[in-house]
Amino acid sequence: MAIQKKGSAEWEGSLKRGKGVVSTESGALKENPYGFNTRFEGQPGTNPEELIGAAHASCYSMALSMILGQSDLEPESIKTEATVTLDQDDSGFYISKVDLKTVARVPGADQEAFEKAANAAKEGCPVSRLFNADITLDARLEG
Repeated sequence: MAIQKKGSAEWEGSLKRGKGVVSTESGALKENPYGFNTRFEGQPGTNPEELIGAAHASCYSMALSMILGQSDLEPESIKTEATVTLDQDDSGFYISKVDLKTVARVPGADQEAFEKAANAAKEGCPVSRLFNADITLDARLEG
């Protein structure tokens, strides 16, 4: 079974003075602006790295919920933040790492079971498997 989802982008102009919009098939994003200034200068709008971060955080949270469920644990909440690092070397820009931070409230879970599930989710989440980058994890179980 293969599932396909679409995202699209349109760009006009040069790298520094140009601008673009990004959209998703679902309409969750519709012609959201992006550009050099939103990516490198902190201006309003989105950028590929924060979109990747949102995708990774949401994928990871769902994977963690699934893995916990396989042990008959149902999370009350899972909050995940993914920090995507864009670096540059002699060949250009690349994503060097993603730092995942998650805090979960899971009734009945002990720290060992939670850490095992958290690490399995980090390794098995489809977005994690996409990256050729160092992915770190800071997972905390709330009491």
